[in-house]
Amino acid sequence: MLNEILITLVIFSFVLYNFLKKKRQQQTAFIKALLFPEGLNIRLKESYPHLTEHDIELILTGLRDFLLFCHQAKNKMVSVPSQVVDDAWHELILFTRTYELLCKKAFGRFLHHTLTESMSTPTVAQDGIKRAWRLACAHSNIDPKRPQHLPLLFALDEKLKIEAGFIYSLNCKDKASANNGFCATHIGCSSGCSGTSGSSSTDGGSFSGFGDSSNGGGSSCVGGD
Repeated sequence: MLNEILITLVIFSFVLYNFLKKKRQQQTAFIKALLFPEGLNIRLKESYPHLTEHDIELILTGLRDFLLFCHQAKNKMVSVPSQVVDDAWHELILFTRTYELLCKKAFGRFLHHTLTESMSTPTVAQDGIKRAWRLACAHSNIDPKRPQHLPLLFALDEKLKIEAGFIYSLNCKDKASANNGFCATHIGCSSGCSGTSGSSSTDGGSFSGFGDSSNGGGSSCVGGD
């Protein structure tokens, strides 16, 4: 009798594992294939008239990357390291039917956008930005401790010359560069790191994003009913 129960539990666990694995694969595929509303391009162009169509496509690629990272992190914190991508996310939420479908199909719950803190100083990162850095580096095959270039999400604001955007420097010894924004290679340190490479970090939190660059406060996406 005991053996039969154990065999049943093993079979059930195997079936459940494969079901959840397939579901996550389907959710990932949905995010990758998601067609953003045409109106989203228009609203971004209105907010940033200096951007080209190619620039808008880069922003939407960054937004899609962020959604994938949120999915990979499950219920843990993932900050938005780009002001323009955060703006695109805000605009996407206004397309309520599309956003509701996205939340249902990709996450199985509604993703709320609330306030949180992401980075307390240019060299001290909170959990959300640490996780965003690790996931973005993995997505782009970049060594998070010794990056040779920035992942897209961390490079967009400077690349597209976004006013009040978030700027990240790889060379943290360069004071002129570091003073203009955040030190990317220090992300993951609980305090300032020596040299030009940062250490990996520990986990924590739910979804979050940047906002006011003066104090690292920003917007956050939290799963709920």
